[in-house]
Amino acid sequence: MSRLEVQRSALRLSDPLSDGRTQQQLCELEQIFASCYGPCGQLKQIHNNRGGHIQTTSTALVLLRGVPVSDPLLKLLCASVLNHISRFSDCGLFTSILSCRLIQSALQLNFHSSTIVRIFKHLLGDCIRYLNSDSCACKLKIDFNSTQVLLSLARSIIVSKPACLLNSKEVQHVSCLLLKAFLHTVPCHIGGNTLLGKTIVYSIEGHRAEKSSLFPGMLLDLLDTCPKFVHTKLTSRSIKVMVFSASLSGDLPEGVNGGVEACTGVSPEAVLLESLLNLGSQLIADDVDLLVCQKVVHPALKQQLKKHKMIVVDRLGHALMEPLTQITGATAIASFQTAVPHKCYGQLKGLDMVSVASKRLLHLIPFEDSCVYTLVLCNRNETTLNELKIACQTAEHVLKLTLKDPFALLGGGCTEVHLSAYIRNKVTSEMNCELADLDCTATEYMVVARCFCSSLEYVARALDHEGRECLIDLSHGHKWIVPSNEFIGCKWSDLVTQCACGSIEKSNRMNWVVLDGNYDTFSPKLIENIQMENIPECIILDSFAAKTNALQVAVETASLVLDFKHVVKDVN
Repeated sequence: MSRLEVQRSALRLSDPLSDGRTQQQLCELEQIFASCYGPCGQLKQIHNNRGGHIQTTSTALVLLRGVPVSDPLLKLLCASVLNHISRFSDCGLFTSILSCRLIQSALQLNFHSSTIVRIFKHLLGDCIRYLNSDSCACKLKIDFNSTQVLLSLARSIIVSKPACLLNSKEVQHVSCLLLKAFLHTVPCHIGGNTLLGKTIVYSIEGHRAEKSSLFPGMLLDLLDTCPKFVHTKLTSRSIKVMVFSASLSGDLPEGVNGGVEACTGVSPEAVLLESLLNLGSQLIADDVDLLVCQKVVHPALKQQLKKHKMIVVDRLGHALMEPLTQITGATAIASFQTAVPHKCYGQLKGLDMVSVASKRLLHLIPFEDSCVYTLVLCNRNETTLNELKIACQTAEHVLKLTLKDPFALLGGGCTEVHLSAYIRNKVTSEMNCELADLDCTATEYMVVARCFCSSLEYVARALDHEGRECLIDLSHGHKWIVPSNEFIGCKWSDLVTQCACGSIEKSNRMNWVVLDGNYDTFSPKLIENIQMENIPECIILDSFAAKTNALQVAVETASLVLDFKHVVKDVN
């Protein structure tokens, strides 16, 4: 009998944020995220001390999954950010940095945590109401008759991932492919059961990103199929397709539990193989051109079908089953049966072998109304290809979010600085109206609001990693970066040319101050004469839906962490 230990009582930690180790880990976590933020972010290598795969990245998703966090409060913070990323794909680093900064700033205040949390949530409500209002001066309305804003939005996301190692020409090429894929997956006709199409990402390592391309339908690997054999399927009639999600390997059904009774001298394997060959005979008789199976096809069935010039694709995987049924109209057979109903068959316009970079792939050519496209991504090595794939999937998701919320926020830190200026002005002008509802003093309200705005400005400054001076203009409340510290005695107007997002050019009527939170409050104005037709090509944009939700998640997560009074840990 093994030795038994007496179970120890759980350990209760009071006021966990007062622990120096927790505060140090929070500071280190913020520094990791802040150093990775933006197009000039520093890359991080993630690996463990036992060997294994090494990842090089600046992406929030990879960082949060790869960096081990032991503190329960920091685990909660990371889980909140990961949940946001799973829903919106973008603004993970923004959420992480802002949440960490709010917590650290609040810990330096000598106020009760409940008061800080109350004011934080009130200011968050002001931000969300302003962002959703028609008077918001840091967002653009997306007109789907023009592709300029959508292209800028996709390009801004790809540029923000420095590990992709793309030059400007490659960024533009991949952004255009992404936008084309998105527009093709939006149905032309809207009905009761209208669904968005799907973009399948196929990656090829060892080639420049300029080799990336877009194809209607699907591309599949066919290593054992001769190109001449496939070309025989380019007939004048449509291609008949049969799709199985059930295994055709000849094994016993997966749902069978326990033993199987069989008569003496009867081999179950032989019976199943005979059934498979009978299925093959029916497919041959019905002139099926292509058989696709999610799982495995028995070698004998493969050989039988290939003798009759039928193309067999197995081990397709679950992820590609839905787009395959979309483009073919076939019904995937979920259980093995020898008699296949004719209504389950699907159709394709044609089949062909295409050469992409160093690969030859089977192209499933759909009919004209297909909403499924394959984006072939190329990049120089495994690291850059993985980062590009994540960036493109993020950009595709963000573009789809614009169908529900057709807006974009100004990027480069301008939205954060503008929000900070708006909140500072609102707090000063409407303080007396807010104090009664918040149950706090004027000093508490002003100090916590300053902490909130400073955290927003900190995130905006985190985009610059060269120690340059950041300014704010006193007209529109945008962020400006001084390109060099050499001209200390010069006027700001001699050093800056345009704001960080690229939407405003400097003018003689503008005044700037250092972005350090000590400027006089003012009401930020709308940008004059900014219309869809004259939006600068170099403008940097952020996803409206993703950043709005990220702001909410960051503030609410920080408030939740600040509210914790006790943590119970199991020490057994």
